[in-house]
Amino acid sequence: MYALVRQIPAGRLATYGQVAELLGCWGRARQVGWALRRLRGPTDVPWQRVVNAAGRISFSPSREGSDWIQRQLLLEEGIEVSEDGRLPLRRYLWTPVPDAFLEL
Repeated sequence: MYALVRQIPAGRLATYGQVAELLGCWGRARQVGWALRRLRGPTDVPWQRVVNAAGRISFSPSREGSDWIQRQLLLEEGIEVSEDGRLPLRRYLWTPVPDAFLEL
């Protein structure tokens, strides 16, 4: 999963569900989120580029501030993010190249 997330280019977004589906794990979006939340920083996995299907950052006290870090990292990549974490998902949604993951 981390190898797949590393392929999301700067300035693009993917959803938790999209990552799960690309891995052949349809319906496992929560597990993708759980795995990304467990990363220790600094990391080369661009976890900030993965958001929920509603096109929002998932703000939660249990994230211990990583939601605000995510917002800042996305802004630095040039992705518009509202104060409440809304994103123009359609504009920035990543469309992977077919068969790009056969080597993962």
